[in-house]
Amino acid sequence: MLFKKIVLFLQLLVSILTLTAQSMYQQFADSEMKRFPEAWQLDHGKRLYFGYSQGLGCLAMLKVAEKTGDKKYFNYVEKWADALINEKGEIHLYELSAYNVDFINSGKILFELYEKTKKEKYRLAIETLVHQLKYQPTTLEGGYWHKLIYPHQIWLDGVYMTGPFLAKYARLSKEDQYYDKAIDEILITAKHTYDTKTGLYCHGWDESKKQAWANPQTGQSPNFWGRSIGWYFMAVIDVLDELPLDYPRRDKLIQLAQSLANTLANYQDDEGLWWQVIDQPKRKGNYQEASVNSMFLYAYSKGINKKHLSESYMALVNKLYQGIQKKLLKQENGLWTLMQCNAVAGLGGNPYRDGSYDYYVGERIRENDTKATGPFIMGCIEAGF
Repeated sequence: MLFKKIVLFLQLLVSILTLTAQSMYQQFADSEMKRFPEAWQLDHGKRLYFGYSQGLGCLAMLKVAEKTGDKKYFNYVEKWADALINEKGEIHLYELSAYNVDFINSGKILFELYEKTKKEKYRLAIETLVHQLKYQPTTLEGGYWHKLIYPHQIWLDGVYMTGPFLAKYARLSKEDQYYDKAIDEILITAKHTYDTKTGLYCHGWDESKKQAWANPQTGQSPNFWGRSIGWYFMAVIDVLDELPLDYPRRDKLIQLAQSLANTLANYQDDEGLWWQVIDQPKRKGNYQEASVNSMFLYAYSKGINKKHLSESYMALVNKLYQGIQKKLLKQENGLWTLMQCNAVAGLGGNPYRDGSYDYYVGERIRENDTKATGPFIMGCIEAGF
């Protein structure tokens, strides 16, 4: 009896030591896989769907697989993709006619799946998404509309959906035009969403200036939504990751990333965090939101690692991680949870989203939204947490 108790105690001790030895990115990835045993369930998914949130979560899992060498993370992603894509490369529930850039984001995982498995259906699915972008409606300067139902509109979110995908495709196809298009997306968006007074970027821009949310002079939306800037910051850093070192205009993207990093540092609060509406932290209803902080953790950390950003920002990164641990992260029943995640936000639509301060702080809040958990995992990998 005593021997059995000693054995159980030693097993428990080994389990505790193993968990303690694991990095946060692996602990959190394991928590997500236990919470959502199938990848289609990520982001609280209810059906098999090629959703951009599931794609983001799966991208994080592929990075964990690469970092740890543990194939269970890769298998988790491949099982999802296999269920979604048939042998002809057709994607379950994909609608070309929607011309929705959100569909493009999940396509990023297909490059690694194709490279590792050589399944032709993944290459065919990539080409399906490239075909969409060839015909995606654009502004007069060539910036992608966010969706067909949002005519003449560029959203910061969309740059993350399309830019890194295009840059990955340029590398795969060896066609430089796709590098150029990825750079165009970033710079055209910067031109029309940048606010000179704050140094921040507004969530959206309406070229027609007809939307109720659009400033009649500038076409810009009226507020600075944290996650939208997070999407944009990650897009710039990820596109830089794919560009050849001597590629034309690469320096412009580095300058943009450095300028944004410098500006955002001014809005980090005393606890190391950023807020849902980024420039109004003390206003009633505002809160420290998990996805913007996770996205900034990733973008700053990767920017430092790739030497696009100064190493002096590591102090900011460490303070940010401490803030996330203190205010946004908890552990229950052995699983890690990210709290205070904004579930969704947009512009226009029905019911109409007016881009006001009250709109952004009034949107639904939940736990373990993949727009937060995916970048958190990737950010912890880049920062070494």
